[in-house]
Amino acid sequence: MKTVRFVAYYGGLCICSALLLFPMVYALLMSFMDKADIFAGRLWPERWEWTNYQAAFKQAPLGSYLLNSLFVASVITIGRLIVSSLAAFAFVFLRFPGRDAWFYICIATMLVPWEATVIPNFLTVQQLGWTNHYFGLTIPFWAMAFGIFLLRQQFRQIPYELYEAARLSGIGNFRFFCHIALPLSKTGLVTLAVYSFLDAWNMYLWPLLVTSDDRVRTVQIGLKQLQTQEMANSWGVVMAAAVVAMLPTLVLLFVGQKQLRKGLMQGAIQ
Repeated sequence: MKTVRFVAYYGGLCICSALLLFPMVYALLMSFMDKADIFAGRLWPERWEWTNYQAAFKQAPLGSYLLNSLFVASVITIGRLIVSSLAAFAFVFLRFPGRDAWFYICIATMLVPWEATVIPNFLTVQQLGWTNHYFGLTIPFWAMAFGIFLLRQQFRQIPYELYEAARLSGIGNFRFFCHIALPLSKTGLVTLAVYSFLDAWNMYLWPLLVTSDDRVRTVQIGLKQLQTQEMANSWGVVMAAAVVAMLPTLVLLFVGQKQLRKGLMQGAIQ
């Protein structure tokens, strides 16, 4: 009976894994197919078309889009780490009137759909003259309630007595923050960094709204443009570009999934 349950359990996991991996694997195979193979509905290319990747970079400035996405995602990630960690430190270690109320108000903003803030944010960015600029693509995403909540839960694991002892020893708030709080919260910081990078890399609507210049547009916009240009010609080229755009996120997810899972679990049980 135990063997049957073991086989059924892992058999179900294998089936679910296959269903989840099939779209990515098929997209990879399609990136090597020509038009005849794709429209014939084949699952395996008869002839491997490596030229699809060359065409993807020729049909659109894919290299420039990738660099823009890397820069934007990195700046958003660093900005979120700085803002979220400073805010979380204040909510845990500093004493000021209405501290808990302000924290609950901050968390309540997670209930507001992002789509409801698009128009006010766009008007603000437009008035500041940040359209077609990296400022408009990055700064509005530095403040994140989820990041503040996650790092607050992480900082709460640090005994408050340690903070009081540090203050009695003459260590200031910023020094305690940099040399004690942050090194003891690496799991939460890595979790937030991975989550923020993946979130920023996959942004589509906001870059589409605030940019019209190809010099600052991100890879998700480039994929849509390439899809429009190549739809009547070759889906293989589109899939090749999609695979290239997907690789950085897959590598980051595989490398950081342990820390991501650990950090989310720690934040949930505090």
